Amino acid sequence: MTPPTSPLTTDLYELNMVQAYLDQAEDKEAVFEFFVRRLPARRGFLLAAGLADALDFLETLRFSKADIEWLKSTGRFRKNLLDYLSGFRFTGDVHAIPEGTVCFPNEPLLRITAPLLQAQLIETRLINILHFQTLVASKAARMVLAAPGKTLADFGLRTAHGAEAGLYSARASYIAGFSGAANVLAGERYGIPIVGTMAHSFVQVHDDEMQAFENFARARPEGVILLIDTYDTEAGARKVVELAPRLKADGISIRGVRIDSGDLTAMARKVRAILDGGGLRDVIILVSGGIDEDVLQGMMKAGAPIDGFGVGVNLATSQDVPAFDCAYKLQEYGGQPKRKLSEGKQTWPGRKQVWRAYDAQGRMSGDILSVETNKQKGEPLIVPVMHGGKRVAPSPTLAHIRERATRDLARLPEPLRQLQTGADYPVKVADALTALAAQADTKVRG
Repeated sequence: MTPPTSPLTTDLYELNMVQAYLDQAEDKEAVFEFFVRRLPARRGFLLAAGLADALDFLETLRFSKADIEWLKSTGRFRKNLLDYLSGFRFTGDVHAIPEGTVCFPNEPLLRITAPLLQAQLIETRLINILHFQTLVASKAARMVLAAPGKTLADFGLRTAHGAEAGLYSARASYIAGFSGAANVLAGERYGIPIVGTMAHSFVQVHDDEMQAFENFARARPEGVILLIDTYDTEAGARKVVELAPRLKADGISIRGVRIDSGDLTAMARKVRAILDGGGLRDVIILVSGGIDEDVLQGMMKAGAPIDGFGVGVNLATSQDVPAFDCAYKLQEYGGQPKRKLSEGKQTWPGRKQVWRAYDAQGRMSGDILSVETNKQKGEPLIVPVMHGGKRVAPSPTLAHIRERATRDLARLPEPLRQLQTGADYPVKVADALTALAAQADTKVRG
């Protein structure tokens, strides 16, 4: 379970609203849904992620005496709010699309049904967790699709926007199909395989590059990967060929080499020829530096002899699309449908469900969005995950979530699998949902 983050990790306006609700004794049952409004041009689908951490947050959210004393010291809040927060426990229900599921705009990734004060208070942190992990998982999924059969690893911790972002990036990318991460905490926290080679500084510390390679291999004899581009990449590869027999005599096998600079495709070809010519056909080539899905597709098309990729900033910051247009909106209150009508930001009211259809080949063929009681043909995606503030079942393992992601990515229509820009996927809004929206509009407009 993820250790709890401070409950003060929230926006002030959440506390402002809860104060006003308390003052007016306004706390009927509320339904909020989290969803992505629209996708950028270079995104055709989402991969849901972050649910387990979101549920951890809901189960462990507590305000300590120190938290309450600090809030009191600001002079902003009345005693009724401070007393409420002192005893806060989330007691609501949660429905969600399971992690690792492919989904699309306006489809609720998560629905909260709880007393208004609770449902409002949790908004900021829920968005924070679900948005980022879904963003990175969706980016990572594109890379997995761009390089089928290749090994991908998350090298993004050092350029991530903070330690938690680096940890969540490792988790989300692993769900999408990455094989591991350089982040050691991801191994301890989530059981993700941790991977790593060496830095250029290790080579530079030594006066002789060959000696650097040998010292590193003897210190870390299992799965030795040597970084060969500190000075001259081809010369580095030749030194690996020369060193390999000496290490092998002592029972140490060189697993691979890594290249981190230059024209990676061209250099990989040269290094492959040197390794093969030296009898090291089993030594793999890994590359890193500036890798994204476009680079991967280009390398695959060119037939680059590269076995694996380390992906850093382009993954951990989703550099080309660093944020989704997402929202957590009130859809029902006190049993009445609620709808936001702001220009360009209208919402669909009520408690919703998504039904997914498949074609004869098992590929996704279209979704229907409707109110949950308006049953449609297809597979319902939104399932109960928490009741009365407690999980209805243990969260699935990362391995299980990863399997679901692999299955769903395989069932995408081919244009989406090929990352074609402008590829569209049909999400139909059912008549029952349109009618509920009209009902909500009529009430709002008097």
